[in-house]
Amino acid sequence: MGETLSGAIQKPFILGTNQIGQDMLSRVIWGTRIALLVAFSAAIFALLVGVPLGLIAGFWSGRLERVLTLVMDSLYSFPGLILAIAIAAVLGPGIMNVILAIATLYVPTYYRITRGQTLTVKQSLYVEAARSLGAKPVSILLRYILPNVIPSLVVIFSVNVADAILTEAGLAFIGLGLPPDVPDWGIDLASGQDYLRQAWWLVTFPGVMVTVVTLAFSMLGESLSEILNPRLSEL
Repeated sequence: MGETLSGAIQKPFILGTNQIGQDMLSRVIWGTRIALLVAFSAAIFALLVGVPLGLIAGFWSGRLERVLTLVMDSLYSFPGLILAIAIAAVLGPGIMNVILAIATLYVPTYYRITRGQTLTVKQSLYVEAARSLGAKPVSILLRYILPNVIPSLVVIFSVNVADAILTEAGLAFIGLGLPPDVPDWGIDLASGQDYLRQAWWLVTFPGVMVTVVTLAFSMLGESLSEILNPRLSEL
């Protein structure tokens, strides 16, 4: 297999080839597509599940809130990667299964943030005024409470995308993510470690992409936090 390796920074393969002769530049580019697809899909799915549950639990306190909070706190207490490994192992390989496994990690975060904000905002004077004027609960949630939650959700979303990229690469690295034939940074890191001495580019370029893209979304989250919550930057 090693005879099919082509060194990096050489024509016609700028980033070299892997152990079966595949162009690493093409795999890195397609790996970017897969990583962003999984990360954004998982974050969006978690947001669509966690935010409504948080609004419901925070606005209508009672038995339902206690049950939801118990479930979310239980999920939140597990180490993220271990929980993702367990879910991925049960569901099996596949893009949708990886998305579901990663999304499960972030649902409690959206739930906790949304519920906390809802409990605070629903006691505000303008919400009480809207109630006294006969505003329906759904209208209050959408017009008064949800807009106050959105800034926090934007920051959380960006951070979750960064974390999802790392989690997806970790699952693929240990063989619990996508099928082996899919171009993926984690798969490339796993297959390239056996050729580390003779083909450094097999792990270098996928590793650089994971690091750069993750840092980019993490820095975006910090920047959004400073913009949307200017008081935090003054502390």
